[in-house]
Amino acid sequence: MNQASPLILVVEDEPQMRRFLRTALEVQEFRIVEAETAKEALVAATTHNPEVILLDLGLPDGDGVDVARRVREWSRVPIIVISARGREADKVAVLDAGADDYLIKPFGVNELLARIRVALRHAVQAASPQGAPILEIGPLYLDLARREVRVSGCEVHLTPIEYRLLVFLAQNAGKVLTHRQILSEVWGPPYATEIQYLRVFMAQLRRKVETDPARPVLLLTEPGVGYRMRDE
Repeated sequence: MNQASPLILVVEDEPQMRRFLRTALEVQEFRIVEAETAKEALVAATTHNPEVILLDLGLPDGDGVDVARRVREWSRVPIIVISARGREADKVAVLDAGADDYLIKPFGVNELLARIRVALRHAVQAASPQGAPILEIGPLYLDLARREVRVSGCEVHLTPIEYRLLVFLAQNAGKVLTHRQILSEVWGPPYATEIQYLRVFMAQLRRKVETDPARPVLLLTEPGVGYRMRDE
């Protein structure tokens, strides 16, 4: 196995699920570190410096939400939650605590690998001191230096808030962003609960950048949670 391949920390207390994840990831030549408890997860995160964490929520000695929050106190490592909990409240809680993505069990190997690839790309972009001055996602073209937006080659004129909203989503393409995260970033923390603001501006933005705003392919809704910009 290539020792330069990314290291994945798998935090999961069910032996069958650990076996499934280990097999799926090692076939792709990822290196694996495993933890069965919240305590082991925090130790492994600090000692092994993983490049992605796959985190179950129901751990024997604690909740994965607390693990995500603790890791976020010192690290920006991508955290992908893998959990049987499908309630919107659970998703929002762990995403607001600092997780980057959420997969509900059971899930397919291809979807898991796609989410890991997105997480690794985000980590590389975040490590770049310059950031990407130009973002291209499907038909969408964003030139951050010139504040220029084009869709399928045609220039699109956005209000300042629409522009900030689009840029924030594009810079986090493929990542689930909660209503609170988007509102705090675009409007500021005092507006973190004003979900109707976000819905209104998202509808306006879709009318400008989507071919069919009623069937968006770029600006995707995560019901009850927030939004996600499509990632190629």
